[in-house]
Parts: sequence; C-alpha cells; structure tokens
Amino acid sequence: MLYLLIFIFGAVIGSFLNVVIIRIHEGGNIVKSRSSCPHCHHVLEPIDLIPIFIFIIQAGKCRYCHKKISWQYPLVELTTGLLFVLATYNIIGPLSFDNLFYNSSVFLIWLRNLIFISFLVVIFVYDLRWYLILDRITFSAMAVALILNLIIGFSFFNLFTGAIIGFGFFALQFFISKGSWIGGGDLRLGALMGLMLGAKAVIVALFFSYIIGAVISILFVIGGKKKLKSQIPFGTFLAIGTIIALFWGQGIINWYLSWF
Repeated sequence: MLYLLIFIFGAVIGSFLNVVIIRIHEGGNIVKSRSSCPHCHHVLEPIDLIPIFIFIIQAGKCRYCHKKISWQYPLVELTTGLLFVLATYNIIGPLSFDNLFYNSSVFLIWLRNLIFISFLVVIFVYDLRWYLILDRITFSAMAVALILNLIIGFSFFNLFTGAIIGFGFFALQFFISKGSWIGGGDLRLGALMGLMLGAKAVIVALFFSYIIGAVISILFVIGGKKKLKSQIPFGTFLAIGTIIALFWGQGIINWYLSWF
C-alpha cells in the first residue's frame, strides 16, 4: 500500500517537473503562474492536474479545446513515480517501512535520492527535446548535491575528486575534438555526476552511459533514424547512467573488485 502512495507521490512530483521543464523553456514563472493548456491557454482546474489518470480518461486531449496533449506529460509522471518506487525499494528492500521513516540516516539517503532523481528527470527530458543541458539546472543541482552528500556523510575530498573525474573526462574529449564531440553542458553535467555519486561511482555512471548511448545510437543508425554524424542528446544517457550508479553503483564496484 505504501509503495502505491510513493508511486502517487512520484507521479505528482513528475507533474510538477513537467511544469518546470516547459516553463523554463518558455521563459515563464515556475511558481507564480497557474498551469494552463498549451493550446487554448485555459487555466486548468485541480481535477485537470491529476497525474496520468486524467490523461487517460480524457484520451490525451484538453478538456476545453479538445486538442491533443503531449505524451511527455503522462510519461514523465509515470517514469518519476516508478523511479521513486524503485528508489524506495533499493533503500529498504524487503525490510519494514519503519526502517525508512524512523531511521534518520536511511531517510536522508532516500530523500536525497528522490531529489537527485527529480533533477535528472528534468535534465533527461530537456536534453532529449531541445538538445540542451541548462546551466541553471546543473549549477542548482551541484549545490544541492554537495550539501546533501556532506550531510549524509560523504567526505568533501571524495565529492571534489568525483567532480574532477566527471569534469575532466569530458574536458579531455572537448580539448581533443575542439568542441566537436561534446558541448560545454556535458562538462558541467560530468561535474554534477561526480558531486552526486562520489569518486568511484561516477566511473560506473560514465561506463554505463557510454554503453547505453552506443547501443541506442547503433539501433537508431540501423533503423535509419540517425546518421553516423548525427547529433545525439548525450545528456539523456548520462542521466540514465547516473541513476544506475545511484541505485547499484556500490554493488557493481564490490562485484568488480571481487574478481581480484
């Protein structure tokens, strides 16, 4: 039952993240202005803002002008809800929920992961749609990641080293290619990954980001959707790799070291 509540909570947060993504792109005010239909601009009522469900019962159309609403809205809500559930299960597993809400250290790690997921969802969607990794998002996430990880017990040296590894990895590529392989946003996202994950797990994130990126890019080329020299929104793969490392990074590191 509690997992269902966490999914609903995640879907609600996903709905808010949609607002953040769209209003940042359009230059609107995130907090003060009310949500409205992107087509007819009719101000939405509270019932129109119910995540996922309202999209389904209205067949993906605005209740007022009946024009189609982007699939981004329910997909972001669904994905955020599922990631929140996965983050919760990853923390407590089969244990009692008491370990989550009555153990302050466990609760702080859980809350940190939900906040990190929220930032990464915004980065993923924005880069996927507009091929941009915005500094205003990345720098805000850096500050939050540094503060939260210091609170839960990460050493500053570990986080600083992680940021240097993430930034340096892309800075080297940027220097060699003179900016033709990657953009400046990737450098700053690399630093953010290091601040979120620390020195060891950021390497896991980079590894999986490149594996996933290579596989998907090859599939697109084979399917005729992309050409070899086509631009790809690499920030989306970095966001996925970061989430993988956030959930399973330490386990992957321990498994790897067990072979030696």
